[in-house]
Amino acid sequence: MPNLSVVNMEGKAVGTIELADSVFGIEPNAAVMHQMVVNYLAAQRQGTQSALTRAEVSGGGKKPWRQKGTGRARQGSTRAPQWTHGGIVFAPKPRSYRFTVNKKVRRLAMKSALSSKVMGNEVVVVDSIKVDDYKTKTIVAMLKAVEAEKKALIVLADADSKVVKSANNIPGVKTAHVSTLNVYDILNADKLVIAKDAVSKIEEVYA
Repeated sequence: MPNLSVVNMEGKAVGTIELADSVFGIEPNAAVMHQMVVNYLAAQRQGTQSALTRAEVSGGGKKPWRQKGTGRARQGSTRAPQWTHGGIVFAPKPRSYRFTVNKKVRRLAMKSALSSKVMGNEVVVVDSIKVDDYKTKTIVAMLKAVEAEKKALIVLADADSKVVKSANNIPGVKTAHVSTLNVYDILNADKLVIAKDAVSKIEEVYA
């Protein structure tokens, strides 16, 4: 089982924690992680683009010139796609890009992402992540102390508005709690800063 040091918000070691092999110690599966990243990015797409086909643009009811005898190509409408102001061929229409991934694959991808971070020494376990007030500098100081100053994902056991709002305007820093954790955010972060109580909750959910 992987063992990690537990630090406080000042970066000082206060103990160790044994991580569950079934969640943090599996062989990462790159294919399912890729599938979940594609799924996440597809779900972010708005799908609101829209254009008019030749059936929807106004005008074009009259044949511009007679069929034969002019020397020009035959035309039936000034709103055909080859005309300026004509309709768009295969015009995009509002749609959803979402697709579903089955539960077993989602769970395997999550465990693979967590295990890959442990293997890369990119996980920091903090005994407790708490702030008394809405203070960005408190979170900045913590990230500096645990050497996670670049792209960091702070994982909490439950939603904590003070921590979330204190970290909101720090560039490259995101917050999540166990129920909102996703593969994309885990892989996108340089360091995973997890509260100790969140570790046990993750193991409870995914073991």
